Amino acid sequence: MKNKLAPFILTIIALVLDQLSKAFIVKNWPLNNTFIADVFKNDFLWIYHVRNPAIAFSLGHNLPDTIKPFLFIILPALVLVFLVIYYFKTDEFTTLQRWALAGILGGGIGNLIDRVFRPEGVVDFISVKLYGLLGMDRWPTFNFADSFVVVCGILLLISIFIASGKTSIKTNIQEKNDKKS
Repeated sequence: MKNKLAPFILTIIALVLDQLSKAFIVKNWPLNNTFIADVFKNDFLWIYHVRNPAIAFSLGHNLPDTIKPFLFIILPALVLVFLVIYYFKTDEFTTLQRWALAGILGGGIGNLIDRVFRPEGVVDFISVKLYGLLGMDRWPTFNFADSFVVVCGILLLISIFIASGKTSIKTNIQEKNDKKS
């Protein structure tokens, strides 16, 4: 059980970092106002206070207001609850996968808090220049919760592919050994 609880340190770190940074932005930056960080010359990093009343990349912003609470609050909350239940019921996750899931959980809760307590939308404030990569001048503005979800999600997927690759290698070796016998 101790091995299953330790990764929730990352959940707490993600949640605290996310909520403190959003509170700082809301207090110190007017909405739709940009601060270009002089540290990153060439316009690479902006602190740009915007609100996202939808989900990732503003998906669903045109949906009827009657559907949004279900899709943006209730459904994600149910997914997070399911994730925690499954996390504790299974022993199939590796240590890395447990930490990645804990990071996803922290980021998910961070944005869910905004959706419940900030009716104007989730606070986003990090804008990174892409220099035309992927056909975009700038990546859509995001926050620390988004970063935790994306980075930990990528780590989780990579670890699943690596684990499934090892399993298939072991299976192939076992099959070859069985044929030799």
